[in-house]
Amino acid sequence: MATSTIIAIVFAAIAAVLILTALGFVLAHKRTDRHRVEAGDIRDRAAEQSHEVGRREALAEETAAKARVAQAEADAKTAHASGLQHQAEARRSDATTARDDLNKEYRRADTMDPDSKNGDESAEDTPAHETRRGTPVESQSPRAMPRSG
Repeated sequence: MATSTIIAIVFAAIAAVLILTALGFVLAHKRTDRHRVEAGDIRDRAAEQSHEVGRREALAEETAAKARVAQAEADAKTAHASGLQHQAEARRSDATTARDDLNKEYRRADTMDPDSKNGDESAEDTPAHETRRGTPVESQSPRAMPRSG
């Protein structure tokens, strides 16, 4: 082979390598640009979704706040109901004491009254004291108390 042919082949090979290298750089640059554009699109979509996610988070916080308010109201009503129960128990106890005192007064009056059929008996011997209306005291129910609110 002639020297000029070898030199031409070497130059052709070097040129081919340079062209392939340049083509590789161009393709890599285009791929990088395409990835940048895709990443930008993804970021844009994420920014749009960010507003929706923020709205959902705000709605969740609002709902949680409403739940806390409802729980506080329920706790307050429970405490109020408990207070009313204690008040009812105290009033019931007072009413029972008053009823016992009233029954003692009736028995005392009956023991003093010469016309009473229980006048000769002691108060302890009378199991079901009759009132002036003729109704046994134990069967009388106390008046209903008004509700406080």
